[in-house]
Amino acid sequence: MKVDFYFDYLSPYAYLASRELPALCTRRGVELRLRPVLFAGLLNHWGQRGPAEIPPKAVHTIKECMRYALLREIPCRPPRHHPFNPLTALRASLAEVAGDQQLRIMRAIYDMGWGAGGDLGDAAEIAAALDAAGLEGPAIVARANSTQAKAALHRETADAIARGVFGIPTMLAGDELFWGLDQLAYLELYLEGKDPLAQVKFDELDFQGPSAWRTGVSRHGED
Repeated sequence: MKVDFYFDYLSPYAYLASRELPALCTRRGVELRLRPVLFAGLLNHWGQRGPAEIPPKAVHTIKECMRYALLREIPCRPPRHHPFNPLTALRASLAEVAGDQQLRIMRAIYDMGWGAGGDLGDAAEIAAALDAAGLEGPAIVARANSTQAKAALHRETADAIARGVFGIPTMLAGDELFWGLDQLAYLELYLEGKDPLAQVKFDELDFQGPSAWRTGVSRHGED
């Protein structure tokens, strides 16, 4: 069993999940695979708006995440700018760029941005954060700007969409999808073989689809 962690640095929920997920996977003896993806690409594909694009939701999101962090003594200070351009940070975190340092790179970037309030859209700050973590920051950022890295991030995002990923953070255990920070508990139950849904026979549910649809919103896949 492997757990794929789909994330974008734009999301504070993904930051908080990144602090807890490695230990969860270690407890359950499963491999964790880091899968950076472009959140904007998911939003565009599924026809959604991000939390930061809805002002009251943006405020609520930050407050909720800071409450969560404070209760668990997790450093949490919103980045200097939000939204920001996450491309350099995401590409630096790709397996094709990071190699076996992928987890260290993700942690260093998250700590600089959501931990200390840095600018996650600034390549120089990203390089400095990686240097401070004992990594080769300028070299990693240079690789992140390569044609190969750009293509790899596009592939990761397309793969995520093909697997049904619609938001971040998303954890996929095999083909079972868990979306959101609050799903970590359910993910762990699933990995333990204690998923409450195991007793539900979905083919016996009498679900026949919607009987109404919001005006002006197309069903996905339809014009």
